[in-house]
Amino acid sequence: MKKIVVMGMALCTALAFSSCKSSESAYKKAYEKAKQQELAEASAATEAPVEAPAVETAPAPAPVVSTAPVREEKVELVSGDGLKAYSVVCGSFGVKANADGLKSKLDGDGYNAKVVYNAERNMYRVVVESFDTRDEAARARDAFKAKYPTREDFQGAWLLYRVY
Repeated sequence: MKKIVVMGMALCTALAFSSCKSSESAYKKAYEKAKQQELAEASAATEAPVEAPAVETAPAPAPVVSTAPVREEKVELVSGDGLKAYSVVCGSFGVKANADGLKSKLDGDGYNAKVVYNAERNMYRVVVESFDTRDEAARARDAFKAKYPTREDFQGAWLLYRVY
């Protein structure tokens, strides 16, 4: 009789712990998706086109300076190679296996993706490409978004400046 009671209690305990884990994961996914949408809305609001008045004589073209918003984070390279100052981030995950899965998909699409880790936020970031300048990274981010117009998660791609 005692064996049956002990085994029943062990089964109930195992079920209780396994059910908590799945709801936490779903909550994290929903939070990450909402955060990416918020970042996309913020970048869309700051990138509104400004109409310039007509000028009779045009001066020499000035160098293009990007005003794309950039998030500064201290990250370390987990997988991949060659992380530069500015990176295009297309995914953020709390679980490394999910980040590795997206990296594999992007590698299959011809990118040299990287996974970086932000210890402060306990997040794995998937970097599509990495550049020395902000302008190059902004152009690459826009090209990446244009390549995947139907992927809402990729439309939230953002720029990361690596802090040492």
